[in-house]
Amino acid sequence: MRMNESDLITWSDKFACGIKLIDDQHKELVELVNEMFNHVTGNGLQERDYFNRVIQEAVNYVKTHFATEEKLMLATKFPGYTEHKKEHESFILAVVDNINDYKAGKRLTLSTFTRFLKDWVLSHIALMDKKYFDYFKTIATRKADGKLSITADDVNNA
Repeated sequence: MRMNESDLITWSDKFACGIKLIDDQHKELVELVNEMFNHVTGNGLQERDYFNRVIQEAVNYVKTHFATEEKLMLATKFPGYTEHKKEHESFILAVVDNINDYKAGKRLTLSTFTRFLKDWVLSHIALMDKKYFDYFKTIATRKADGKLSITADDVNNA
């Protein structure tokens, strides 16, 4: 099955939390998913070669992003931290299971794997991340340009 245009994610401000680092990382995740969709050709050999080249990089990026979010949550005493961390851990386990299935030649294709990533990234940003976005907005300092910034004072007063 080939990729079709509707599979691609278009970044929108509705995904933004206002913290540049997190927004940039989320944009990077969206680009990663789109890049994977762009390699869905229907040619199993090409797809497998591409998958083997990029998957570790993708997993490392996701882990880096999760670590960034978790560090901010801990620093700001976000009350939903434990639940959010569990979500991250279960996602990593699901990705590893999917990677193992794909490498074992089970009925997983680059298209289905990428669709799984897309669905998770979009629902995670929209549902789980939204909770800490809202929390950050209540404690963050608004800079002169209107952007949010979390300062040491914000963290200490959280």
